Amino acid sequence: MRLAFLGLGLLFTGLGFLGALLPILPSTPFFLIAAYLFSRSHPRLEAWLLSLPQVGPLVKNYREGRGIPRRTKVLATALALGAAGISIYGLPHIAGQVAVVLLIAYGLYFIWKRVPTLAPEEAPENQKFPKG
Repeated sequence: MRLAFLGLGLLFTGLGFLGALLPILPSTPFFLIAAYLFSRSHPRLEAWLLSLPQVGPLVKNYREGRGIPRRTKVLATALALGAAGISIYGLPHIAGQVAVVLLIAYGLYFIWKRVPTLAPEEAPENQKFPKG
């Protein structure tokens, strides 16, 4: 199981870095998942991820229950709605469209109601990426 968590952690880390480069792909959720998986499989990689100046503070704030910055929530919302619109337009069946709407609605509910919003003065100053 440890090897599976390590492999998935590497995959999600890669997706996080990809999300930092691509405007349509959020990176913060991928880094949060990667940190969790590394905590279960490879503490040195977890420590490395947490030491990254743009990633570490976001993961640490989330883990401490302090939340994520409002800017990140707004960006994640905009990207999710944009991706949902493209997906709904491209899906031929109503069942797929409904599934997309429900998944996006739950994701936005989770981001805005379940995850605390980090106060602006607590947000990392060097947060140029990750977005989302």
